[in-house]
Amino acid sequence: MRSINNKRTMRTILIGWTFILLMVSCKQGTQKTLESPNEGQIRISVEASFKPFMEEQLKVFLESNPKAKIEVSYKSEIECFKDLANDSTRMIFVTRGLNKQEQLDYKNSLGFNPNFAILAYNAVAVLVHKSAKDSIFSLETLRQRLNGKSNKEVVMDGNNLTGIIRFLKDSLAKDVPFGKNVVAANGSKEVIDYIATHTDAIGFVGMNWIGDGYDPAQIELRKKVKLGLVECTQCLEKGYFSKPSPATISKAQYPLTLPIYFILKENAAGLGTGFLNFLSLERGQLIFKRSFLVPAKMGFKKRNSILE
Repeated sequence: MRSINNKRTMRTILIGWTFILLMVSCKQGTQKTLESPNEGQIRISVEASFKPFMEEQLKVFLESNPKAKIEVSYKSEIECFKDLANDSTRMIFVTRGLNKQEQLDYKNSLGFNPNFAILAYNAVAVLVHKSAKDSIFSLETLRQRLNGKSNKEVVMDGNNLTGIIRFLKDSLAKDVPFGKNVVAANGSKEVIDYIATHTDAIGFVGMNWIGDGYDPAQIELRKKVKLGLVECTQCLEKGYFSKPSPATISKAQYPLTLPIYFILKENAAGLGTGFLNFLSLERGQLIFKRSFLVPAKMGFKKRNSILE
């Protein structure tokens, strides 16, 4: 009898320990997959020219949410859209939303439509050398530069195929191929450095790389080049030219403006939703404003320009 009781006791102990181990294992597994708007881990892809302001947005959000981890990759707009098609990337930041066919494709593959909208407005700045005699441009002059009808050099971040290039092709060059005078730089900073050493060249970069008058790094970059003035196409006053700024964007006085879109592939309130809420509400919108961009979610309505 004693032997039988010992066996039963051992069996009960083993069953008990097995149950405890299973409970611990399940709890750990649950903890690893736990996600909320303030906690978890996601991957995002960001248009390369957005890096200056996105770094600031991520810094503030992650400091406020220590249990959140966001892995960010800066790359071309085309690569961002490729990443969105993969399961590993849940959110991207680009200069356009999804067209109807893309929405239908995602609806069929995911069972729901990704969320997308405009967070803020940026502008394409035209840069010239400090000593350049010609710093005032009509849209037609810029178009001829891009199309190669003028042999003066044009430089842009061609290696990363940014949304700025797509915008210039679609809205300014009107799908005419760029001329042989268009030079590809490796990044927006290299565009600025190139213009600083080439008197007759013009360059195109996002305003967020050059417009912040309080950022020490951007102040130094502004010492190398100057901003060109571009013809206002919406002004009643003919012959009005302006530089890119939050004021000229919001009043449609500067024509080379483009939006900053998010596209979120999330059907439940996860970390992507939490980051989006941060970007859309006061703190995130003020960071856009602090970066000399124009917030789109703070009761702001932008007038359309002729290029849109």
